[in-house]
Amino acid sequence: METALMTTLILIILFTVLATYDGFYLHLVKYRLYEHAESKFEHITHTVRAVLFPLTLIFFYLSTNDVLFYIGISIIVLDIITLGIDAYSETESRSFMGGLPRWEYILHLFVNGFHFAAIAVFLVLKIEINDTGMEIVHIVDNISSYPAFLWLIQNLIPGAIIMSLLHLVLMLEKPRKLWHTFLNKLSN
Repeated sequence: METALMTTLILIILFTVLATYDGFYLHLVKYRLYEHAESKFEHITHTVRAVLFPLTLIFFYLSTNDVLFYIGISIIVLDIITLGIDAYSETESRSFMGGLPRWEYILHLFVNGFHFAAIAVFLVLKIEINDTGMEIVHIVDNISSYPAFLWLIQNLIPGAIIMSLLHLVLMLEKPRKLWHTFLNKLSN
């Protein structure tokens, strides 16, 4: 169990570092996807996923009862569906830049691979299959690395909420203009 929790921890760290680079820097700063008419739908799918991530942290990774865990699983299913819609629309979305660069496509594979691998490994900790069927395990604090895991998840939530709010406000014209002005000042 210790190895599985540490693996989950490492995968979440890798995911958040790469997702921040991709979702914040590339999408909101460098390419400014929210400004391009053909990228608006992609920005919406990214916004949905940005909103789902802190909910995943809260309901999936921090769940303390079966109902919260099932809500977390439902959020993950919504995330997978949104990812599929996003991937399907990316070709048209990036036409303003000649399509999605191959290296960014590879980055997306790693980001999502780490994200869903963390979820899969954590499921190994949370679901126990025994003679009577399947049982959801909620007590993982007997694992020595659990306090570090708990600390990481709790400390990712504020940043994840800020990213989701930034994605949301960039759907509005006035905040977009303010963000654009801010970025222009930074680049000068």
